[in-house]
Amino acid sequence: MAEENQGQEKTEQPTEKRINDAREKGQVPRSKEFTTVIVLIASAVAMMFLGNNIIASLAAVMEKSFSLTRKQLFDPVAMAHHMIHSLETIAFDLSLFFGITVLAALIAPASIGGWNFSAQAMAPKLERLDPLKGLKRILGPQGLIELVKALGKFILVGTISTLTLWSLRDQLLTLGMQEVNVAMASLADLVLWVFLAISSSLILIAAIDVPFQHWNHNRQLKMTKQELKDESKETDGNPEVKGRIRRLQVELSQQRMMQEVPDADVIITNPTHYAIALRYNQTGDGAPYVVAKGSDLMAQQIRIIGEANEVPIISAPPLTRAIYFSTELGEEIPSGLYIAVAQILAFVFQLRRYNNRGGNKPQLNTEDLPIPDEYKRD
Repeated sequence: MAEENQGQEKTEQPTEKRINDAREKGQVPRSKEFTTVIVLIASAVAMMFLGNNIIASLAAVMEKSFSLTRKQLFDPVAMAHHMIHSLETIAFDLSLFFGITVLAALIAPASIGGWNFSAQAMAPKLERLDPLKGLKRILGPQGLIELVKALGKFILVGTISTLTLWSLRDQLLTLGMQEVNVAMASLADLVLWVFLAISSSLILIAAIDVPFQHWNHNRQLKMTKQELKDESKETDGNPEVKGRIRRLQVELSQQRMMQEVPDADVIITNPTHYAIALRYNQTGDGAPYVVAKGSDLMAQQIRIIGEANEVPIISAPPLTRAIYFSTELGEEIPSGLYIAVAQILAFVFQLRRYNNRGGNKPQLNTEDLPIPDEYKRD
């Protein structure tokens, strides 16, 4: 079967089961370029808003550290208090910065393939240590694609960096003529904006990589027609087994149906092709309903059981066909056939009274039964 699948092209779209199985193995679309861009941009924006506070906190910690006396330096308790105070000073601002960065690192991949945890992906696999397979991955199509992306990033980032630094050359040259504090603040702003510009330049790479990763993931999960058939058998069961189950269900249903025939009030026939067994609960307010129906051999069996149990059998071809094609087993007859069925049942009840008490024998003309045109079948 495996050799047969290898000779077939994967032309079929992956099923929901195959996609779910791939997720369990950790195979979801991921774009490292998109995640990198989001994390870098989020870090740059966070630094724009929190940078001054972080620098001020670090400066305060450094100033406090350089002002420690010799006695404090050799006092473990004093140094422990100093360390705690330093952490408290910078903890809030740094935690905000790292929190934003971590949040971006979590949201970025989830926006492409969703969050996914796979124990199978974490399990050690000896095949990953195979140098031949590793070399094949490096020299294969995927390795070539990664090389092209790396070259593209190098060229793009190098070009943007060069253009950005060239446009800021005058501001960089004037830093040497400024005071140290002013120059450091200006340099920090320049570095931040250059970092943001370079990070934003990677959006182009990410915009190409994200659709490619979706396409490549779908391509890897595509199935051959044989794989589709095999999965259908695993999911829905073998067609032969399902067919046997259906046949058994039909047989059981027919057995239950035949058990209801002796309790029927009347059996109307075609007279040979169809047979309908009807029952009417005179104490209830429902309409007559079908307890058994069948055609050909099944119709013959219904008639045989009816005769054996002295159930009246009446030949009424138009009415039999009308009920057969408009009513399912166990359903009440349609309202359009009430009058015709009522005449049949009235005749049956009169016939019972005649057989028990005598008198005038009732007559029934089945050719004049009122059947609406929408129920007539040839």
